[in-house]
Amino acid sequence: MSDVPLRLHIGGETAKEGWTILNVQPGPHVDTLGDCRDLSAYSDGAVNEIYASHVFEHLGYLDDLPQALKECHRVLAAGGTLRISVPDFETLCRLFLHPQLDMKQRFALMRIAFGGQTDPYDHHMVGLTLEFLDDYLKVAGFTSVERVKTHDLFDDSSTLEIGGVPISLNVVSTK
Repeated sequence: MSDVPLRLHIGGETAKEGWTILNVQPGPHVDTLGDCRDLSAYSDGAVNEIYASHVFEHLGYLDDLPQALKECHRVLAAGGTLRISVPDFETLCRLFLHPQLDMKQRFALMRIAFGGQTDPYDHHMVGLTLEFLDDYLKVAGFTSVERVKTHDLFDDSSTLEIGGVPISLNVVSTK
């Protein structure tokens, strides 16, 4: 048994030392092929930290999102952290109506809201705001939810900007 704390990157594609990658699609650096709604490959309390950037918006808000968050809570150790980045639906809505954005920028916002639709998994099923995500996380059992500017872990969509405005909702939640 390893003494190294398990850090799980859900939806990751790029290898990074100290992180185990779980992805629904195979890839050269994917350690575990699986779905974030079923983390049965990991035992209760086995994970110290989870990072998921632009993953949870792909899940239906009635059943799939609550199930995925419950699974994250289950596999996290007491005091473990869940780091989430999702498109900030409130920001997307405000930006879409901004008169200084051109059609190309508004089209990019539309793609962020509904997914790039480049493969069968690239469709968005829910628009999340801090208020909505806070509620989902608390229902799943998380004790705190804090908005952060950035996670500073990976070069990914969590830092994406449109018209100079960050479009991601980045939160850290504690079990």
